[in-house]
Amino acid sequence: MRFEAKRCGVQFSPPSIILMYVNTETKRMRKRIIPLRNFTKYSDCSVAAERLKNHPRHRDYLEGVPQSQVEKLHIILRDHMQGFSLEHSLASFRLDPDEDLNKLEDDELARKKGQMDTLFEKNRKHKDDPDFVYDVEVDFTNTNQDKCSWDDESDNDF
Repeated sequence: MRFEAKRCGVQFSPPSIILMYVNTETKRMRKRIIPLRNFTKYSDCSVAAERLKNHPRHRDYLEGVPQSQVEKLHIILRDHMQGFSLEHSLASFRLDPDEDLNKLEDDELARKKGQMDTLFEKNRKHKDDPDFVYDVEVDFTNTNQDKCSWDDESDNDF
């Protein structure tokens, strides 16, 4: 790999992706501005990100950048084109445990599920890990729970 990506960002006008990279042969930091020409506020961000990563002109530069990061940059640009603020776009990437996922749009729900999958894989313990324990027992007794009337009635049937 001749180019090592260091930082990525967006430029709103004109819609572009900014890439800071180091040329591994010369050890010089460079900046590349990648314009997103046929990108509109109705574009599919995952398709646009995949197309950009596979573009012959930009493929070598974006090789070290994960597909999900390029897709996030496209989402930020699309949200800006739709009139949303940068804070709103960045908040949509945060996982809130109290958020009702039933009220989300399909694309936003898929984004949240992808983030949860990534977080799960990061925290997952494999059997080859040094601190892996096969049979973990945890006691979940909680005395603060209120009993319901239907809980008492169901105990008599058994």
